[in-house]
Amino acid sequence: MKLGTKGRYAVMALVDLAYYGKGQPLAITEIATRQALPVPYLEQLFSKLRQRGFVASTRGQQGGYTLARQADAIRIAEILEAIGEPLQTTRCKKNSEIGCANKKGRCLTHDLWAGLEQQMHHYLNGISLADVCQRNVA
Repeated sequence: MKLGTKGRYAVMALVDLAYYGKGQPLAITEIATRQALPVPYLEQLFSKLRQRGFVASTRGQQGGYTLARQADAIRIAEILEAIGEPLQTTRCKKNSEIGCANKKGRCLTHDLWAGLEQQMHHYLNGISLADVCQRNVA
């Protein structure tokens, strides 16, 4: 399993917003510069994050983005799911009749990978943006 660019960039950008924004609007260009991320890509991500209720936008000279919720209420797992990068370690689609090997039934390693997926989700669901900002990640 590989966490894609969308997921990593979204988490990096929201952590930056939580850490440096402190409730004040930040321009995407500021976040992009600090995190060495491409502005057009962040614009796409922030559009999706705004639609999903993670950030709010403010127009104008002093405009930018702020968190729509408190940093301690936003879980890392939520961010990944919101932008379409859910944690998935098996080839099976959830609730599908077709198993891992495109036939009914599961492969021999299915339970191993499904267990790993549960552990990753549990771990990332237990960490908030505030935890990352405070470097309180075990």
